[in-house]
Amino acid sequence: MLLEVTNLTVCYDKAMIINNLSMGVDREELVSLVGPNGAGKSTLLRAITGLVAWEREITRRSTGGDVTIEGTVTFGGERIDQIPAHEIVERGLIHCPERRRPFREMTVIDNLYAGAYLLKEKKEAQDNLEKVYQLFPVLKERSNQISGTLSGGEQQMLALGRALMSRPKLMCIDEPSTGLAPILRRQVFEKIGEIRNLGITLLLVEQEVSTVFKMASRNYVLSSGKIIAEGTGKQLLKDEVLRKTYLGL
Repeated sequence: MLLEVTNLTVCYDKAMIINNLSMGVDREELVSLVGPNGAGKSTLLRAITGLVAWEREITRRSTGGDVTIEGTVTFGGERIDQIPAHEIVERGLIHCPERRRPFREMTVIDNLYAGAYLLKEKKEAQDNLEKVYQLFPVLKERSNQISGTLSGGEQQMLALGRALMSRPKLMCIDEPSTGLAPILRRQVFEKIGEIRNLGITLLLVEQEVSTVFKMASRNYVLSSGKIIAEGTGKQLLKDEVLRKTYLGL
């Protein structure tokens, strides 16, 4: 497995968000995390990529509250749950956040270069930029446009492109279709499929279950911080209770 999560528990003060969860993602897989709102999907991604540990320090300093994390996260055979988020990025594990989160006052090209800030060679960043432009021609067209003026679909393309600038081995993508019209959702999912074809491993949180199940190698269904089912889309859709209660189908 490229990514292994073992007995992970995350609590915000007394609220348990992730409950003794274990899962894995193999190389070049597209694995989805689905489930009802509040199941803990986004928190799981943030825990994997080191952002919950960062939040813990901020919370302690600002409010005196506490965030506790237990369990292990292994990436490429090495533990990463005890290292800072920027070192996790250096190892090739990248978080593409929910609701895009561009640097709204910066241009498209400056946002993209921000994704390559850990690269040591300027040529490598330039080469990555050209590859991103090939995948997302609209970003080249909008390169000097202020990011906050882009449409929702264009901002999502920018978020994906920014994540690709660091040459990820695994991308964790959180709710890429949120707030998008159906035609833009289709375009975003097509681009995610193209990213997968580049050999990049993907861990995808998404509410569009019917679409994701057609794309993913495997799927995990989360509820109340626990994995309640795992399997291919066809396997999971055979369970009527699962479909109606947890998948909304």
